[in-house]
Amino acid sequence: MITTPSPQRRAVGRRSIVRVGPLVAVPVRRSSMAAALVALLLLCAAAVATLTMGRLGIHLPDLPSALAGEATGKNAFVLNRLRGPRLTVAVATGAAFGLSGALFQSVTRNPLGSPDVIGLGAGAGAGAAAVALLLPDALPVSVGALLGALVAMGIVYSATGTGFRNPGRLVVAGIGVAAMATALTQYVVFAVERDKASALTAYINGSLAARSWDDATTIWIVLAVCLPAAALLARPLSIGEMGDDLAAGLGAPPGRTKTFAVLLSILLSAGAVAVAGPIAFISLTAPQVAKRVTRSGGPHLVMSTLLGALLLVLADLAAQQLPLFDDLPVGIYTMAVGGAYLGHLLVKEWRRQAA
Repeated sequence: MITTPSPQRRAVGRRSIVRVGPLVAVPVRRSSMAAALVALLLLCAAAVATLTMGRLGIHLPDLPSALAGEATGKNAFVLNRLRGPRLTVAVATGAAFGLSGALFQSVTRNPLGSPDVIGLGAGAGAGAAAVALLLPDALPVSVGALLGALVAMGIVYSATGTGFRNPGRLVVAGIGVAAMATALTQYVVFAVERDKASALTAYINGSLAARSWDDATTIWIVLAVCLPAAALLARPLSIGEMGDDLAAGLGAPPGRTKTFAVLLSILLSAGAVAVAGPIAFISLTAPQVAKRVTRSGGPHLVMSTLLGALLLVLADLAAQQLPLFDDLPVGIYTMAVGGAYLGHLLVKEWRRQAA
């Protein structure tokens, strides 16, 4: 939740209005605020576990002094080089994916929608693969991933004929772009040398290994830019849930709102992909879990952001600590969990229709 040091609140039934200056007024349920607080506490607990668990973990009594800048020796190495940057990137990347998915699902009004559906992740993988094959020493793989994501979105934008205004065309065009991008990625993985192919495969599955403070700075700058913009879109998106005609009558033009929301979703996903690769299913799963936890009618932006961060930190904690799957890219864990959750959603929908 975005607040100022002294936000103005007024009760509206079971809701409160959180004001941030004169421009932003976000209605929130008190139950949602409690759920967000629980998610934040769980995120803090997962962060502490990431820093303290395992053979190289910082002993829990030493953690406060280490975080205060007094770490030395092994603790300094773990905090500043090994796990600190990785944890910081995981929190921001998960938050970016979660918020991106919530924005996209709000626009498309489709619980199975996410930026992955319109080919952003596949385009990022293809861009990373193309750089690894054609320009192995000229550009970093992360830059190739970012360029691939932007090119894929440019093709989708042109192919729809209406830009990002029509969610149905957006999804159809995105599926086609994703198929072509995946084919290019598979060709490159087959063509490059075995050692390079192994490293590339880890990246295009999504990995948080060997992240740096530069990566953390990049994704946190993206979040700092996008979070205020998402707060400004919260009210128009909420009105848009009631239908385009009513939204237009209430002063929230649906076409412009959808375009801005999709662009913001793409920017968040592109920033996350640039630092961690196309980690799958966070942007799909986090908004759906948030919706069920808060019992809201549409995607909940604040809760989706927190749950995206929590899901990715937990997945990365498993990637680091489970002995049977040592050094497995974190994206494989999110694919397994997200795939199971997607199957649950499909079965639940099938039962609902059959009842």
